[in-house]
Amino acid sequence: MAIKLEYATIAWNVMEVGVTIALGIAAGSLALIAFGLDSIVEIAASSVVIWQLRQRDAARTTRALALVGLAFFALSAILLVGSAASLVDGQRPDESVPGVAYVAVTAVVMFSLSFAKRRIGVRLGEHPLAHEARITFLDGLLATGVLLALVVNLAFGWWWADAIAAAMVGVAAIPEGVDAWRDSRDPSRIEDGQSTSIGASRPESTS
Repeated sequence: MAIKLEYATIAWNVMEVGVTIALGIAAGSLALIAFGLDSIVEIAASSVVIWQLRQRDAARTTRALALVGLAFFALSAILLVGSAASLVDGQRPDESVPGVAYVAVTAVVMFSLSFAKRRIGVRLGEHPLAHEARITFLDGLLATGVLLALVVNLAFGWWWADAIAAAMVGVAAIPEGVDAWRDSRDPSRIEDGQSTSIGASRPESTS
């Protein structure tokens, strides 16, 4: 089930890359373009987790956690740099009603996938899966932020909300990346329940 959820995540994000970047370019919306770039990071992170789930061992789990951590940092860098550039340039996005509709649907899909993956990750003790579920959750938060930014731009002309929404998710990604990276460097944090991906819960037997 965990691998099927990851494949579903990849399939949705492959579509999302093309759709949101095209809508973002058409509307001049940084948030939509950044959302599409975020989907590339999500595809990479999901691919790493599939690789780890196909052969479960300590070394592969450690490498997977490190790669998921790097995916968080890449996401943060993309969003923060793009947001800063947009605010400095005073880039004003055009109205994008199709963007509003698509991002609203995407938010529901991402939150649903995130909760399902985290539940399975906690139950099975799959730490890379649980961490990656939080990338999907951030994808849902980004979709929500982009949705709000597009709506307030449509209603009030608040062009800067587009960049602020992307920046807020970029900041939120940093501690997530740090936590995944620390887990990869010090597996004892997982055993001691210090990791925020699983906490003190114990994995159920898969036999």
